[in-house]
Formats: sequence, C-alpha cells, structure tokens
Amino acid sequence: MYMLVAALGFSLMGGFAKVLRGSFNATQLVFYRNLTGLIFLSYSFFAYPIQQKGGRLKLLIARGLMGTVALYTLLYNILHIPLGSALTYNTTNTLFIALLSFYLLKEKLNAVAWFCILVGFSGVLLIYNPRLDFGLKYHIVGLICGFTSAMAYLSVSSLNKYYDTRIIVLSFLLSGIILPGIGMLLHSIGGVPTDEFFVSELRLPRGIEWFYVLGMGGTALLGQYFVTKAYANDKAGIVSAIGYSNIVFGLLIGVILGDDLPGLRSLAGIALVVGSGVMISLTKK
Repeated sequence: MYMLVAALGFSLMGGFAKVLRGSFNATQLVFYRNLTGLIFLSYSFFAYPIQQKGGRLKLLIARGLMGTVALYTLLYNILHIPLGSALTYNTTNTLFIALLSFYLLKEKLNAVAWFCILVGFSGVLLIYNPRLDFGLKYHIVGLICGFTSAMAYLSVSSLNKYYDTRIIVLSFLLSGIILPGIGMLLHSIGGVPTDEFFVSELRLPRGIEWFYVLGMGGTALLGQYFVTKAYANDKAGIVSAIGYSNIVFGLLIGVILGDDLPGLRSLAGIALVVGSGVMISLTKK
C-alpha cells in the first residue's frame, strides 16, 4: 500500500511538472518542488515530535545529495521526453540496486538475476532507439537518474534504524533547495550564463502556475514519504515489484496531457524493464 501510493504520487508529480514545462526549467522545478514539500513537511514536526537516536550524518547528507541528483535528471527528462518513458528510465533503479548490492554489499546474484539485468538494459535501449539525432544526452540523463535513485534507496534501510522517516525526507528536501538555490545565485549575483540544467534565473509562479507548483510539491512529498516508508519496511521484493505501477500511471497521465501513445518498440522496452525488475525482486533473497 505504501509503494502504490508512492507510485501514484510520483506520477502525479510528473504530470504537474509536464504542465509547467513551458514556464520553468529543471532547476526551477527542483527548487519549487522541494520548497513546497518543506512547507508541508514542517507542519508535521509541530504536530508529531521527532523520535530518533541519529549518528549517521554523513550517510544522511549523501542520501539527500543522491536523491536531488536523481530528481534533477528525472525532471529534466520529463520536460523533454514523454512522461511514461521518463518514469521508465527512473525505474531502472531496481536493476542498479541489484548491481550495487553485488559490488558494495557483496550480495551474490544467481544466473536468473544477471539475465534479468541484461534484459532490463536491453529494454531501456528499446524504449528509445539510441540515435544521435534524437539526443544521446536524454539516454545518459535517464540512466544517471536510475543510478543515483538506486544509491539513495540503498541508504534508506540503514538510515531508518537511526532517523525518523521525516528526517530522511528532510535531508532530501534541504539538498533540493540548496543546490538549485546556488545555481540561481550564480546567475543573479555572479552573472554566470544560464543553462538548461543547473544555472538558472529565479522566476516566481504566476496565476494558475501557483496551483500546479503546489500540486507538484504536495504529490512529490506524498511519494517521497511513502516510498521511504515502503523501503524502510525491508520488503524489497514486494516493494520493488509494486513500484513499477508508476509506469502505468505515468503512461496514462502522459497521454491525457498530450503525449503520443507509445509504439510497439517502446511498449516492448517498457515490458522488458518491468518484467526484469519484477523477476529480480521476486528472486532476491
């Protein structure tokens, strides 16, 4: 249930971001997404006291930074490619979690798991045929999103033993405010030219944009809180498998917002990514 709510929250966040793509870039969306989330989260600190023992500050900061990079790359792709495909790249984190668990945590992978990893990355190639005229950077950004998301999620189960779930989310929100804030200061005060990824001008929402910004921040916080709760329960098999429902939500929301229906090649790629992730989740010990 936690992961299903989280998947819906992240998909709705992507939908709001897609609506705002003509007005804001990725840096601005990261800033407002986290600022809005911080406002919502702050209320809970007054309503429910924090209970934790702490002691893993470096890991907490690293989790925030990795999560912020994952958000940067996710929103960047949401602004430039169909929503369902952007979310599919994000869900490659299960494949990266399997690889990182093998190299960093020394977890042994059986032949089925290795086969699923290869099939999953083959699916990524099918989602968008990697042609240079399409823009190789979108594929690279998508894979970076999956990798940094995996790094962030791997830290959650360890941090949950020491920190309140809201503090883990708070580390991500603060990082996602400070980093884009630095990018905006570099342009406003330092005169650094803007780019489409990090350095940006500060632009306030106008009119109906306030509703979309609040919706993006609120649904994102919903997703972030419940995905942290889900992974903290240490039921990775069920959690990861249900997490792929965000691709379905993303495809539906994307089509409603005007994305083209995915072709057979993209559908085949999505099926391979989803199938391989579910198999890895079900076979993980």
